[in-house]
Amino acid sequence: MGEREKYKRDEFVPYLQALVDADGRSMRKISLAAGQDHSAVRRVLKLGTRPTRDACIAFAHLFGVHPNEFLQKAGYEPLAYFDLSLADPNEFSPDVKEVARELMKIEDINVRRRVSGSVLRLVREMFTGEGE
Repeated sequence: MGEREKYKRDEFVPYLQALVDADGRSMRKISLAAGQDHSAVRRVLKLGTRPTRDACIAFAHLFGVHPNEFLQKAGYEPLAYFDLSLADPNEFSPDVKEVARELMKIEDINVRRRVSGSVLRLVREMFTGEGE
């Protein structure tokens, strides 16, 4: 199956719509803020046009979504470039890996952000004194 066939408009459009709704800006302002032409978001949401890889990366950055998540939702293969990390996940303890796996099961990006934020606040409050 080629990459074009991997694009599932009926899944991607609601995903992007949820991000746009949560953002609160107009489609035009979001498009321009992501460095795209003024109708980039409208073409995806209203016409179902598949965004380019570059547009996906720009929108992911704007919305605070991992670029590979956005790329995959748009039917593209993830890019190894975005998986590079200074931390080696193989060195994480099993309990840390389990928490990360559970967080990644939360498909709604806004819910996942809230849950992740809550976990971070809890850890910071318990062990660093931040947030007190």
